[in-house]
Order: sequence, then C-alpha cells, then structure tokens
Amino acid sequence: MSVVAVIPARRGATRLVDKPLRLLGGRPLVVRVLERVQALEIAARVIVATDDDAVHAVVREAGGEAVLTRAEHPSGTDRVAEVADALALADDAIVLNVQGDEPFVDASAVHGAVDVVRQGRAPIGTAAVRADDAVLTMPDVVKVVVDDAGRALYFSRAPIPYLRDPRDAVHRAALIRQHLGVYAYRVDALRRWVALPPHPLELVERLEQLRPLAAGLTIGVADAPPPRFGGIDTESDLARANDAWASFTTVPTPA
Repeated sequence: MSVVAVIPARRGATRLVDKPLRLLGGRPLVVRVLERVQALEIAARVIVATDDDAVHAVVREAGGEAVLTRAEHPSGTDRVAEVADALALADDAIVLNVQGDEPFVDASAVHGAVDVVRQGRAPIGTAAVRADDAVLTMPDVVKVVVDDAGRALYFSRAPIPYLRDPRDAVHRAALIRQHLGVYAYRVDALRRWVALPPHPLELVERLEQLRPLAAGLTIGVADAPPPRFGGIDTESDLARANDAWASFTTVPTPA
C-alpha cells in the first residue's frame, strides 16, 4: 500500500500572520515541516497543498513538491482530499496528513497512524499520547477515549473520561489520552469523509474528526510518546520553537 504525505498549509491564520512563511531555524516553517516528513522516510511522495502562490513558490524553491488547491476549503482534510483526487490515487492507497505547523512531528505518531491503516485495523488512523489530569481542564487540548482495541470512541475538548466519583481516579488515570493531530487514511475513507455533511457533534465541539466517527467510520488510535514540541500557533510558540530548533534533529527516531 503506497503512502503519499500531504501537508496542508493555509496562509490565512490570524493568530500567527503569514504562518507558513515565518522563519524557523532560518527557513520558512512550511519548508521545515516538509523536511521533517521527508526525513521520516514513510512516504513515496511528500506534497505541500496550499491556496497561496507565495507558499507554493517557497516550497518549489526549496526543491519540494507543492500543489495549488482551491481557496474555499473549510478544513485541511478537504485540501488533502483535493490532492488525492488530482493524483487519481487508488482506493487502497494511504494518504498521510501532517499539519503545516508541525515541524517537530513525532516519528512514532506518524508511523503509528499509518500502521493502523496498513495493517487493516481501521480505514483512518491517528495517534494519541497518554496524559495526566492537567490536560483535562484545557479546552484547547483535544482528548480522545478509546475502546479495548484502540479504536476511538469519542474526541472532545471537554474532560473525558469524566470522573464522577473521586474514589475512581485510579481507574481514570490510565484512560486519559491527548490527541495528536496527525492522520492517515485509505483514500476511499478520505473521500467518504469529505463527502459527508458537517455533523452537529462536529459543529458543537469544532472537531472535524467527529464527522466520520458519527457516520460509523472507524478511527484507530496509535499510542505515541509525549511530543517534544507541539504545533506552532502563536508568536510565543514560534519564539520557543526557534529556541528549541538548535537542539532538534530531523533524523527520525525509531518508530
């Protein structure tokens, strides 16, 4: 099963203006993400999908592959699906979606998400890290609850699983997982995802992965170690990322 990695990179972020073009370690952020995914050696092709000519140009100047997509896509998943259609990928091909602000994406998370699909455990794969109680009070951190086979039961910004009785805290401790925003899909599952109408759960939680989950598509969740650094959304994130860059290597750790 061939793997194509697609990095959706929209320029219109408001919290960090011109985010894909901002410099990390002296090169545009989107180029650093491209280099990271290439270094993981998991995909036959790594493609940046963008609606912006300047982003397209810097990727091409860096020797990478970039595709201009429509501007009106409501999500990165829709942008990734446009690329999959343009490439006429087979239904059983695997598409890996790494967000354009994740230059530190973990090798285990990427390989784990792809392996979920490659091994036939689910048509959609993602990853999560075991977390502590602190994340439960953070609405900007997405949590996921999984079943005994590692399939997602629900994603939420709320504290899940909810602790009704403090005496049961010992049971909850092993169940808390922070979702990591990397996805792998069989192409047929990706096409079905974007063909679905927005679901009320998705609109309430502002989490697009609830759309396929509510429609009965299985999402397998691979365990991954805690990330060394999260996504870059703000000026302070970018400053911290530049401080950390000198000690970071794009050589992947074993999956």
